[in-house]
Amino acid sequence: MPERRVVVVGGGLVGSLAACYFARRGWAVDLYEKRPDIRLPEHSGAAEHRSINLAISERGLSALRRLDPALEARVHALAIPMHGRMIHTRDGQQSSQRYDVFGKHINSIGRGALVRLLLDEAGSHERVTLHFCHEFADADFAAGRAVFRDLARGGEHVAVDADLIVGADGAFSRVRQRMMAAGMMNYSQAYIEHGYCEFSMPATPAGGFALDPNHLHIWPRGSFMLIALPNPDRSFTCTLFMPWSDFARVATAKDIVPFFRAHFPDALRLMGEDSVRAEYAAHPRGSLMYVKCSPHTHANRAVILGDAAHAMVPFYGQGMNCGFEDVEVLDRIMLAVLLQEHGKSSGQTADLSDDQLRRALDEYSAARAVDTSAIVDLALDNYTEMRAKVVDYAYLARKHLEGALHWLFPQRVIPLYTMVSFTSIPYATAVARSNRQTMWLHRAVRAAGLAAAAAAAVGLTRMLGTQPALLRGIARAATGEY
Repeated sequence: MPERRVVVVGGGLVGSLAACYFARRGWAVDLYEKRPDIRLPEHSGAAEHRSINLAISERGLSALRRLDPALEARVHALAIPMHGRMIHTRDGQQSSQRYDVFGKHINSIGRGALVRLLLDEAGSHERVTLHFCHEFADADFAAGRAVFRDLARGGEHVAVDADLIVGADGAFSRVRQRMMAAGMMNYSQAYIEHGYCEFSMPATPAGGFALDPNHLHIWPRGSFMLIALPNPDRSFTCTLFMPWSDFARVATAKDIVPFFRAHFPDALRLMGEDSVRAEYAAHPRGSLMYVKCSPHTHANRAVILGDAAHAMVPFYGQGMNCGFEDVEVLDRIMLAVLLQEHGKSSGQTADLSDDQLRRALDEYSAARAVDTSAIVDLALDNYTEMRAKVVDYAYLARKHLEGALHWLFPQRVIPLYTMVSFTSIPYATAVARSNRQTMWLHRAVRAAGLAAAAAAAVGLTRMLGTQPALLRGIARAATGEY
């Protein structure tokens, strides 16, 4: 059988990991990236200030672990554990909200460092060839051919034959656009009314962290918020999220310090007025959008992964994790089809025939599109939680109750955040289970309230001689007759 070849479009996080997986499974891999190689000193700043810091959790770690436990260990060495949220009030008070009653945590990691690590890993495979400064131009899926512009040679066109084209080229994916032109695809894209701007909080003069490094710090202010994630150099990457209408009012660098002084005075003292002013002038305002589409594949010739298939807002910390999980799920399905067809598995998905590959891609898209749609919605909903609900007493009471029940019955009651961040339960399944838990929790709280009311009525009866008819009415309400 001729050597099977896959072309991966996009040399970011998901594309680099996909290249590693395909190489391990026997494919010859050509990875094409539009930008220069960010591992080179002259291009090292290309990954900075272009996105919010990353938080890697179980889904992402699982994909790394499946590829190579040593790779997961190297990623852990670049990361800082965050055990919960640290909430900052306007008067400088702080309160910790842990993520999990059993101490599970997420991990802060810089995008640039992780991309460099995964590119090194991909480049170390003899089956992988890296091509930088190559922009995807077109594809003929029926012929199995992709066309790129070689930007280092004045845009000269380069045609490449491939058995499979993998689009990992981001939210504005050109591979996805070509798939939409070639076949039927349901697609939606929306921008939210909020944007973001990045800042930094330096280490202390003594070289330590200015804040507790084992928390994700949040300054929730209702319609906007500031967050801070720790870095290995003991600085924090800070991100201001707020409506574009507010950014319009805080229009220039001279406006930003009074704004911080009014809303984030403790952060301003640690960041420094001059630094905040300079970074607001220098750093771009980023937009926030999300994408949903289905299917994620085209025949047996193309598949899109990561943001190309399901860009999401960053508020659940699942964008990268979901993209890494895409790669793992696709690998598992391809191996399962290989096993089903042959009764045994060589472990080499390059052995799949075209028909088997199409079956695997169809199964992948059918399963994954549902789950990725669910996490896109969850990420959007979590913004309200982070900027407003984390200081709401009713929300906090519910979280404490749910956490207590999880501690008592760890397999029966699992908070949604735990399912999303600390397990590999499919996203849609986690949402459905959480909805059922919420329904029963509400019923239990209501029943407890009615029981307390009935007990109070009994007490009043004994004290005041209330008529038995009143007690019968309360009993009927408690059993749901009213």
